[in-house]
Amino acid sequence: MAAYLCPPAVIHGEHAVETSQIAAEVRDRHPQAAWAPRIDGIAAGTGIETRGWMVPLEAAVAPGNGGGLGAVGTGPAQEALARGGFTPQDVDRVIAALEAIPAPQTVQERTAPAWEAVQSYGERAARGALQIAGLDAADVDCLITSHSTTPALPGLDIALADKLPLRNDVMLLPATQWACVAGTRSLALAADLVAADPDRVVLVVIAEALSTTYQPADDTLESLIVRLLFADTAVAAVVTGRPRPESVLRLDAAWHHTLPGTQDLHRLETRADGTHFVMDRRGPRAVQETVTAMWEWLRLRYQDAPDSWHPDVLLAHPGGTRVLEYMEQTMPDAWPSGLLDYSRDSYTSGNRGGAAVFDIMRRAHDAGQKPGSRAVLYAAAPGLTATALEGEWL
Repeated sequence: MAAYLCPPAVIHGEHAVETSQIAAEVRDRHPQAAWAPRIDGIAAGTGIETRGWMVPLEAAVAPGNGGGLGAVGTGPAQEALARGGFTPQDVDRVIAALEAIPAPQTVQERTAPAWEAVQSYGERAARGALQIAGLDAADVDCLITSHSTTPALPGLDIALADKLPLRNDVMLLPATQWACVAGTRSLALAADLVAADPDRVVLVVIAEALSTTYQPADDTLESLIVRLLFADTAVAAVVTGRPRPESVLRLDAAWHHTLPGTQDLHRLETRADGTHFVMDRRGPRAVQETVTAMWEWLRLRYQDAPDSWHPDVLLAHPGGTRVLEYMEQTMPDAWPSGLLDYSRDSYTSGNRGGAAVFDIMRRAHDAGQKPGSRAVLYAAAPGLTATALEGEWL
C-alpha cells in the first residue's frame, strides 16, 4: 500500500473566541436553563480556553435581517389583521411591533459567510501544502476535498479547481459527508489511488467551519457543549506514490469500521435557523467500540511480534477527551506513555472535526518526531464509522 505524505498545511480560524465569551453569551441568553448554574464548571471541563473561528462570535449570535414577521410578510399580516376587525391604525401599530422583534438568522445568512470562508481558507491551505511539497498546482493529478458543515453544489473541489487553478483533467473527488473521519479516510483513499498509479500526485484539502453549528436560541445541554467545543480549521497535504525529499510519513495499511444501528448518535440537522449538531449521550460508548476494534486490528497485524511492536505516536481524533482517556486505559500495558500527547494538545484549542488529524500530525512533525517512529492515525465520525492508518515516520 505504501503511500508517502508530505507535512500538512494548517490554517486556523483567525477570529479568537474565548471560552469566557461563549459562557457569558449563553448565560445572558438562557438564564433560566437547567444547566445555567453549572455553566462555568461545564466550560472549564472542556479544557479549552480559546478557539479560532473563520467568522467572529458576533456574527454567529447576531439576529437575522428580517423582523418577527419572517416568511409571512407584511402584506398577508395586514390583510389578516384587517379581517380580524383591527382598525388601520391598530394594524400599523401591530405590524410595526412585529417587525421590531429580532428574528434568528436564516440558513442562508448563517451559511453563506461560512461557505465563502471555507473556500478562502481551503485555498490558502492547498497553496501551503503544495509549497511545502515543492510542487505546483499543475502537478496535481487528483484532488480530494471535504467540508461537511457548509454543504454546497458545486463544492470545494470545483472552487479550488478554479482558484488554484488545476489542470482540466484532474480527478475531483468531493467527500462532503465524511465529517470527523475526513482526515484518515481521505488519506486511505489517497493511498489506494497512488497504489494504483505510483506516479499520481494527490492533494487532500479539508476545510470545516464548525462555528456554523453555534445556535444561540438552542437551550439544550448538548447545544451548550457543541458551542464550547468546536473550532474552525482548514488543512491540506500532498500524498504521492513515491517518496519525495519532503515526505515525512509512509502509510502502510488502512482499516475501516462501521457500527450498525448508530446513525442517530451524532448528526447534522438543517433547521430554519441553520445547521444544528445533535449529540446523543450514548455516542462516546459507541466510539469506544471502534477503538476496541482498532486494537484488535493492530494485534492481528502484528501478532508475530506481540511483545516488540508498539506505536511511537498515536494521532487520534475520537471526538473528545473522554474517549482519549478510554484509549489510554485500554491500550496494552507494555506500550509507552504519552502516545496521545499531540492529540490532547490539539484539543486544548477546540475540536476541529475532519481537520483534526492533520492538525495533530502537524504538531508531531513540528515537535521533531524521530525517523523510524511507528505511527497510528485514527478518527471516528457520525455514522458511527471509523478509519485508522498505520505507517512509519521518515
